[in-house]
Amino acid sequence: MKRLIVVGIIILFLASGCSALKKSWDAITGKEETGSAQQLAWDGMDAFEDGDYSGAIENFQQLKDLYPFSKYAILAELKIADAHYHLEQYEEAIFAYEEFEKLHPRNEAIPYVVYQIGLCYYDQIDTIDRDQTPARKALETFQRLNRQFPKDQYARSAAEHIPKCLKSLAGNDYYVGIFYYKSKHYKAALNRFMSVLSNYPDVGYHQEALEYIAICEASLAEDQE
Repeated sequence: MKRLIVVGIIILFLASGCSALKKSWDAITGKEETGSAQQLAWDGMDAFEDGDYSGAIENFQQLKDLYPFSKYAILAELKIADAHYHLEQYEEAIFAYEEFEKLHPRNEAIPYVVYQIGLCYYDQIDTIDRDQTPARKALETFQRLNRQFPKDQYARSAAEHIPKCLKSLAGNDYYVGIFYYKSKHYKAALNRFMSVLSNYPDVGYHQEALEYIAICEASLAEDQE
């Protein structure tokens, strides 16, 4: 009974925001849905709730393949993305979430979907000396969520993650600035430290950047002399 209630609530939530009603499986095949789509949805949800995300993907993918016009298909699309996320298969999760957003742009689950895309990038943020693409993509996605759905609960949750994105980006500029300074490329270093002040103020590197700006300017002045 619990499984039926959970699946039913999710389907009602997802279906309420569809931009257009899907043609029914009956209309295309002339046959009634056998109930297998429902069973696959239940099996997928059971696997998902048990932490068997690979099994959940298998069930939901089979549901999509066999019953693409079932009322459960939209549930399968979203839970496949969620399962990939929990498996830390971030590229696959991002692709699935983006496909959901593309296919159902007015669905009520879109704020959640955009938030999850941001989380996929956010969870990949590494140390400041590594590639900052995840931090940049996470920041862009969370900011988009805030612009599109400023009053949504997921926008509020996204706002809590933005400081870490900014700190990581600021830290990278600061790190590169230090590298340039030690290499005596004072102009390049100065540009990086200035970037910290102008683009990422008050996230933890402000004072250090100011100090190095003064040092770089003094070093440049000595070189000119």
